[in-house]
Amino acid sequence: MKLLYTLFFAFCLTSSYSQATNDYFETIRDNEVALTAFFSHMPKGGDLHHHFSGSIYAEPLLQRAIAANFYLNTETMDVRKEKPSSGDWQLFSTLKTNGTLDSYQQKIMQKWSIKDYNYVDYPSDKLFFESFMKFEPAIKGNFGQGLLELKNRAISENVSYIETQLSTIPTTLNTDDLTKFNSRLRKLALAKDEKAILTTLDSVYSSLLKKEAESYAKDFNTNFVAKLHKDLKIDDKQFTMRYQNFVLRFMEPVDLFKNLVIAFISADESPLIAGVNIVSPEDGATSMKDYWLHMIMFKYCHSRYPDVKYAMHAGELTLGLVQPEELTWHISAAVYTAGANRIGHGVDLAYEKDSYDLLRYMAKKSIPIEINLVSNEFILKVKDSRHPLTMYKEFGVPIVISTDDAGILRTNMTEQYVLLAKRYKGVSYSDIKQYVYNSINYSFIKDEGVKKQLLKDLDLRFKTFEANFPMK
Repeated sequence: MKLLYTLFFAFCLTSSYSQATNDYFETIRDNEVALTAFFSHMPKGGDLHHHFSGSIYAEPLLQRAIAANFYLNTETMDVRKEKPSSGDWQLFSTLKTNGTLDSYQQKIMQKWSIKDYNYVDYPSDKLFFESFMKFEPAIKGNFGQGLLELKNRAISENVSYIETQLSTIPTTLNTDDLTKFNSRLRKLALAKDEKAILTTLDSVYSSLLKKEAESYAKDFNTNFVAKLHKDLKIDDKQFTMRYQNFVLRFMEPVDLFKNLVIAFISADESPLIAGVNIVSPEDGATSMKDYWLHMIMFKYCHSRYPDVKYAMHAGELTLGLVQPEELTWHISAAVYTAGANRIGHGVDLAYEKDSYDLLRYMAKKSIPIEINLVSNEFILKVKDSRHPLTMYKEFGVPIVISTDDAGILRTNMTEQYVLLAKRYKGVSYSDIKQYVYNSINYSFIKDEGVKKQLLKDLDLRFKTFEANFPMK
């Protein structure tokens, strides 16, 4: 009886703290400074839609490029380790000697991130996607520094878990003898002949296994991911990280499928690789042309590796970016055809054919939507009531809040929640707290013990946080 009384008292006290926190939260809805302080202290669980290279801030990337004395293209602000044969490329040491380094640093920051962007001089989506290749050489060889930067920043703002899309898997596997399948797969996709596509993929898959595709996955898992993770002591009492493999939409079908198979093998065999994804601009020519084919490829790989989970960028489109009819089916294809476990962005939901049925299905099957408010506003110019967040909420689709590419976008997890609270008055503190728990519950962490510990830790963090209210 004494134990029951103690538990009941603890429950009442926790509920009281939660209500007091909610009451305070409602008083600061329109006060951005107060919201920022509130969410800076609030436990934020996990960041599930997260690109490693896009999450590193430009400042440390630039310092690495300068320290390594890379070449800078003084027109485009690209950097390279070796001097290309064409273009105006200058060593950073030369720029420092002639006194122009400071002026170039400012220009670099404006091309490697959205710093000082005025929404006039250059298309926002183009600036965003072009930035990755400009600083990519400064990422290579510095994964360890980057991971520690992300870990330390996450801890400082009360994020306890990151599921990051770390790197493509390097491979020298030759597919020249399989290029004939490119045109065949595209013809079959145009005819929507799914059965014939799956049969064709069977042939390609068998050939890839004979070419020892598995060896690339094993090498990546053992000599890159596991080694980095262990050497850096990434996991500790404060923080946990897992990784997603990803493939690039703009590749030719056979090469994309090759990378997808290796990505699935890797995820199937490593406890640290949480899942698989697909990236690159969704409105790109190849992305649009092969989108349905890509969905069938994911479906095929799932049939081979049923335990591997995958999130998919889908519906990162809006009116004017593509033809209207192209807005009607991408999320549906990712959900129904590919069988995605989570959807990233899902911005064009309102244009989807049978969108209400889609929402009901996602809710019933517990397929979360990864909401990236700053990203959607900058890249697509979608914000406020144009964003479908409230529709997902209304239909009971699980919601998680993510940063996407915090480095390029000059943002953090706290700002996502500030915008959420300011823009969507129907989202309560209880809703936000649920979104935080969703970020752990719907993570792809394979070890249930790790997930349970993160949830237990979240309980303690919220108990401490909510004890601060009411303010005195």
